[in-house]
Amino acid sequence: MNLVIPLSRQGEPLFRQIYLGLRQAILSGALRSSDQLPSTRELAEQLQVSRTVVLLAYDQLLAEGFVSGHRGSGTYVSAGLNLNAHKEKELSAKLRLSQFGQIAAEISPTVVFPKRRSSPLRYDFAYGRSNIESFPFEAWRRILLRNAREAPVRDLDYGSPAGSSDLQEAISAHVRRSRAVVCDPSQVMIVSGSQQALDLVARVLLERGERVAIEDPQYQGARQILLAAGIRLYPVPVDRDGLIIQKLPGKARAAFVTPSHQFPTGAVLTLSRRLELLAWAKRQNAIIVEDDYDGEFRYDGQPLESLQGLDPEGRVIYIGTFSRTIFPSLRIGYLIAPKSLVPAFSAAKWLCDRHTATLEQRTLAEFIANGMYERCLHRIRRKNALRREVMLHAIHKYIGVRAEITGDGAGAHLVLWANHRASEKSIVQQAGSRQVGVYGISPYFLKPSSRTGIMLGYSRLKEADITEGIRRLGEVF
Repeated sequence: MNLVIPLSRQGEPLFRQIYLGLRQAILSGALRSSDQLPSTRELAEQLQVSRTVVLLAYDQLLAEGFVSGHRGSGTYVSAGLNLNAHKEKELSAKLRLSQFGQIAAEISPTVVFPKRRSSPLRYDFAYGRSNIESFPFEAWRRILLRNAREAPVRDLDYGSPAGSSDLQEAISAHVRRSRAVVCDPSQVMIVSGSQQALDLVARVLLERGERVAIEDPQYQGARQILLAAGIRLYPVPVDRDGLIIQKLPGKARAAFVTPSHQFPTGAVLTLSRRLELLAWAKRQNAIIVEDDYDGEFRYDGQPLESLQGLDPEGRVIYIGTFSRTIFPSLRIGYLIAPKSLVPAFSAAKWLCDRHTATLEQRTLAEFIANGMYERCLHRIRRKNALRREVMLHAIHKYIGVRAEITGDGAGAHLVLWANHRASEKSIVQQAGSRQVGVYGISPYFLKPSSRTGIMLGYSRLKEADITEGIRRLGEVF
């Protein structure tokens, strides 16, 4: 154990300085009850003082009851010290926040996401989560351990800010095949989750005060990043066919969209509206940021190709993530940018955090390249499709015409819109009293909505639990 105890050769005796340093460490909680102190010989070597000096300090602590000695074992912080009664006067410096810091502090209470409940509900329709039970963790661990053992030492030095070339190649091949994205590996930027990709877009391409079109309702992670960057948001309403193009502003620097499964309503942007959106961006000389967070999951008909794949001019920045298809704590996503923007994004990534974790990148690259990712996706899609069918059947049986459904054609959540006047808060609370976890949609609107919407995720619930949970929710409706 290394202890930082500043010593001065002038002023109080050295043993007194050591005693006060240890006493403060105990009172502040840096040394906790039953923690072992270094031996007198070890501490003397650390502080470069005589062992006799340290013995005197320990004797004082023993005499006052801060520590106790155990023959043959060492010296320990006394158990049962009532340190809560000790209140040191705390001096709080008046530190000034930047504009970004002020906005971040202001919006922090409004950030919402289905969090782990202190007391889990039996039927929790949490959304935005991957189906962890379906993921082949044993195979993942084997690949990770082998890469950890076999990785050359030089590969454990700083890497390229754009990411592992193997992972860039694997992602490029996958999105070209599965999402009709037009790109080569050099355009793929590996980031620490899609949230970092959104942050980089705001830093690299947008100026404070510029106007940006954003879906309403919208993903809060994008909204809060833009607000913190000082961007003026122009909310554009969404209907069953996605973003209403005619409502786009006459002038804007960019548009942030989730066309494959609009978050949170679940609407899928139609092909005609996709083409209209690209035409709008051309007229405005604007950027389109396509967040394809749920693009891997579609159940009705053939999946629509990405918006980026329809873009002939290189105006679309495509963002993807593995948080929904692998597991959230992996924190690997990707940003696919036009070639002219790659140097700027690479430099911004380097300034932010140098690069994303190397071993995880190597593991993911192999996981994709050997076909395991595709097989994993197939299993998840099959399970999600079954759970979706069970949920729709249960909704029709137990709720019926009392609610309208949107977002059931893709993704892993849908929305129930009450067909009668109702309070979201009341529905959430009453459902909770029946051990059913549901979530209101209102926090995702910039402009208040008169409609009551309830979000229901189904990727982590078993079929029987979905049916019973919806039956109980039906009692609330």
